[in-house]
Amino acid sequence: MLTVIFVVAVVCVAWKIFVWSLKAAWGIAKILCAVILFPAFLIGLVCVGLLYIAIPILIIGGIVALIGRIAAA
Repeated sequence: MLTVIFVVAVVCVAWKIFVWSLKAAWGIAKILCAVILFPAFLIGLVCVGLLYIAIPILIIGGIVALIGRIAAA
């Protein structure tokens, strides 16, 4: 009986740790995309001569950032 209770408790703890790690990984992925990948993508567009595409994307990203900051306040 103690073995069953122990196994159930271990499964519950393992599940909680798994869900927590998914949340942490999602947070790290969002930071990675916002801080590294998006600016690198825009710089890459400018380097290959697609400035007319990079400028509107940058403007849209700026507007979204401003709206997100206003909504969070």
